[in-house]
Amino acid sequence: MKPSGRRFKWWWIYPFILLLILYPSMLNYFSTGKEITWQQFEKDILSKKAVEKIVVLNNEKAEVYIKKELANDSRFKDVFKPAVGKGINPGPHYSFNIGSVESFERKLEEAEKTFSPGEKVPVSYSKQSNWFWNILGWLLPFILLLGVWNFMMRRAGGMGMGTDGSSIFNFGKSKATLIEKEKSKITFNDVAGLEEAEAEVKEIVDFLKNPELFTKLGAKIPKGVILVGPTGTGKTLLAKAVAGEADVPFFSISGSEFVEMFVGVGASRVRDLFKKAKEKTPCIIFIDEIDAIGRSRGKGAYLTGANDERESTLNQLLTEMDGFGTNSGVIVLAATNRGDMLDPALLRPGRFDRHIYLELPNIKEREEIFKVHLRPLVMDNTIDPHSLAEQTPGFSGADIANICNESALIAARKKKEKVGKQDFFDAIDRVVAGVEKKSKIISPEEKKIIAYHEAGHAVVSWLLKQVDPLIKVSIIPRSKSLGAAWYLPEEKQLRGESAFTEHLCAILGGRASEEIIFGEVSSGALDDLEKVTKEAYMMVVYYGFSKKMGNISYYDSTGLRDAGIQKPYSEETGKLIDEEVRNLVKEAYLRSKEILQQNKASLTSVAELLFKKEVLFKEDLEIILGKRGANASAVLSGQSENILPAQ
Repeated sequence: MKPSGRRFKWWWIYPFILLLILYPSMLNYFSTGKEITWQQFEKDILSKKAVEKIVVLNNEKAEVYIKKELANDSRFKDVFKPAVGKGINPGPHYSFNIGSVESFERKLEEAEKTFSPGEKVPVSYSKQSNWFWNILGWLLPFILLLGVWNFMMRRAGGMGMGTDGSSIFNFGKSKATLIEKEKSKITFNDVAGLEEAEAEVKEIVDFLKNPELFTKLGAKIPKGVILVGPTGTGKTLLAKAVAGEADVPFFSISGSEFVEMFVGVGASRVRDLFKKAKEKTPCIIFIDEIDAIGRSRGKGAYLTGANDERESTLNQLLTEMDGFGTNSGVIVLAATNRGDMLDPALLRPGRFDRHIYLELPNIKEREEIFKVHLRPLVMDNTIDPHSLAEQTPGFSGADIANICNESALIAARKKKEKVGKQDFFDAIDRVVAGVEKKSKIISPEEKKIIAYHEAGHAVVSWLLKQVDPLIKVSIIPRSKSLGAAWYLPEEKQLRGESAFTEHLCAILGGRASEEIIFGEVSSGALDDLEKVTKEAYMMVVYYGFSKKMGNISYYDSTGLRDAGIQKPYSEETGKLIDEEVRNLVKEAYLRSKEILQQNKASLTSVAELLFKKEVLFKEDLEIILGKRGANASAVLSGQSENILPAQ
């Protein structure tokens, strides 16, 4: 058995030996005698005729030697102290700076006027340089460079994934994080709202647990599975659950970690990652945001050049994925929210054989997600996951997790013992529209304009049946908005042309209200104008709702056309599109004005009540406007029409 403890290192012996060798030279270099001034020298030494000789070094310093017969003289006994093993000190015994040679010679000649020729002190001049310091000055830069190089090598070795940890070339090693099967605790019980996706990946789990069940029939497990969907829909969480259920090692890495400024590093990391994965089969490699390296080759070549480091990394990834053995037991999971940007060679069978599309959860799936995230919260009995799911249409799993956490924070700030229903309502408000800006100063005139603007949205949307149900309208500033109207979107897969048109009218209702009441419009409709322009453009260019354009759509579902570089239609068609968009917006605006003019009394009543209460709910609107045809049984929504301040 090897003894424990650190090994004895001999390298420190060499500097010690060098120091012993150079010690005499250093001692002589620093032995320049007792430092005195010229006045002391002239008064206490030269005048007593005790000087044997003077040696001027480098025309800067004078070294004074005392006569040996004065060694026992009490006046000079301190400078004749014996050196180790050498008897008395041979000198120099004193030293002083001379200033300049001419000045020194003149002062010495003046001081020796009364001396006889035999008593005058002999003066010699010497040029002296210390070889130790010359060598040290030459070696020191190299020593510093070696030290910096050694430091860089150690840092690079520690950052790499290699086993030696000492090579600076470890930046070519994979940076994937290995989660061993004992540490992977996430299972499908921690995932909710992804039933269809779970069913598809359970085959992979079954294969990793019992590969013989498939291989004996000649079946081949998919080599790659790609998860495509909007942000926050649980792609990464689902991949971790697969690793936890299969109880296998899980390599996790981001696509951007393959790409470096050094040529060939990305390809080297891909090779190293798959080498490590094959050593731990069966296992899973998860590449998050694979679009960082998997973007279609050649796209944007006229901007970035014909080839680059990203493309070589992708080529290596394609080679590794297609080079597996039939039953190697290494499965690649990848996630992206830009599936349309990926290279077709990456998506073909044999690489990513299976594509799993994750969508925003519906009401049933949102309820299941709420149940998962409500587990750690301390709640009262007023919380209903189904009611919360109804109030959060269009929310992703990450949004729901944020709402649950935000509600707990709000309850904690209120010093409450449990999280209540109102805390969730406040959390949804904050996530949808931002934090209340109670400190924002708004004049009564501006507040009145905002009230009529939001009242215009409320009245128009209330009277048009195909607009999403209005739930709440507020003129309390939140985030960048000065007011907002909350809607509860119905979960429909299709919308007709009339539904789009009525939605345009509801968006423009605020601006139309300002023109009717005040005779002019304000800059607060910026958010409305942006939304109505985009939606009208989609109606004309994408959905074919223009009679002049006909049944034509310029939507590119493949993503192969670089947006903004080249339009798929001519200049004449572009002018026609602009004309149709303007006509749609103009007709919707005129219709909104007509509705508000016919219901001006109701508009005024809603605006005045809103000015007074600042927040109106559905019940308040029903008192003034009556029951709406399409009733909604909720109090909040995940969409809003905002009125923005002047830019």
